[in-house]
Amino acid sequence: MTQESAPTARALWQLFEPVHAVTYFAPEALSAFEQAGLRGWRRGYFAGRAAPFGPVGAEPVTAAFFTFAPAMVARALPSVWEIVSPGQALEVRRAGARAALARLLSGLEKEAERAAELLSSHLEGPDCGGRVLAAANAALGFPVDPLERLWQALTLVREHRGDGHVAAWVAAGLDGCEVLVLRSGIDVPRSELQPYRGWSDGAWEAAGRRLGERGLLEPDGSATPEGRRMLAEVEGATDRAAGRLFAHVPPGDMTELHRLLEPLAQACAAAVRFPNPMALPDPRRTP
Repeated sequence: MTQESAPTARALWQLFEPVHAVTYFAPEALSAFEQAGLRGWRRGYFAGRAAPFGPVGAEPVTAAFFTFAPAMVARALPSVWEIVSPGQALEVRRAGARAALARLLSGLEKEAERAAELLSSHLEGPDCGGRVLAAANAALGFPVDPLERLWQALTLVREHRGDGHVAAWVAAGLDGCEVLVLRSGIDVPRSELQPYRGWSDGAWEAAGRRLGERGLLEPDGSATPEGRRMLAEVEGATDRAAGRLFAHVPPGDMTELHRLLEPLAQACAAAVRFPNPMALPDPRRTP
């Protein structure tokens, strides 16, 4: 992969993440999980996102999701499989995402269908080496319905990038809580990270002390120049790893994909909270 692919990978992330994220924010998606008996966002989140693994327990999901407190994961898994099976959870998340996209992308059906066609054609048999969440989602295949196909394809892309992002943070020597504390000292409020990832105040403060000892965090909780440099390096490594997924895509198809995804991302952003735990910028605002 060349250095030139990194900006393309980052620009693409800002467009595919809002479409994928409807499953976490849109009322249709949340309602689908609740109607299946998965009340409370935590149960729906872990059941839906972990379902491609099968009926797993908390330990592998804690490892794969990385920034969630182990205790939070353990409160959801494996108990959610007593409510729904992984197969049922997959059906629920697909139906919820489709219902959300049908509303949000009204008037953009042609763009959505073409984007789904392009993505799925270039994501057959993707290289998922070292990327467990991406591999699990790739094994599901692509639905026939265009909106479901679009969402599943972008979910595969999203988890592929996320797996690489986790690997970059592990290589940098930070644990999941430390990553969140550092990020809260740069650009994402603590209120958008700590409660949604389940870390106690004690664990959060301990992570801050460790970061301070490494020269990454100031006493006031803001990141030092070294901390900001580490984040930039991790983001760069993430972009480089993510670019591999599209390294074989012809430039013309990549340009068309960007053009198609831009209005889709802007429409789906209406369902996403800003700021958010993903550190996703609002695609409706120009830099």
